[in-house]
Amino acid sequence: MKNNITATDARRQFFEIVKGATEKHQIFRIRHPKGSVVMLSEEEYDNLIETLELLSTPGMLKSLDRSINQMNSGETYSMDEVFGDT
Repeated sequence: MKNNITATDARRQFFEIVKGATEKHQIFRIRHPKGSVVMLSEEEYDNLIETLELLSTPGMLKSLDRSINQMNSGETYSMDEVFGDT
C-alpha cells in the first residue's frame, strides 16, 4: 500500500508522486534523516479524517457492528421493499 521513497528521490520525482497520489490513490512514505512524512491525495486524507470522526462518535461503532450482523444474518430489505418501484 505504501511506497517508501527517500526525500532526495521524492524531490526528483515530485510530479510523478503527486500524479500517483491523486490519480491512482497511492500513498507514499517519504523518508528523511530527521523524520518521515506521508503524501496522499486530499480526497484520501478527507476520507480518512471522516472515518476517524465517525468511529469516534459515541455509539457509532456499536451501530455499525449491529448493521453488519443484520446484513450477515439476512435481516435486510431490497431497495424496492424500502422505496417501492421507482
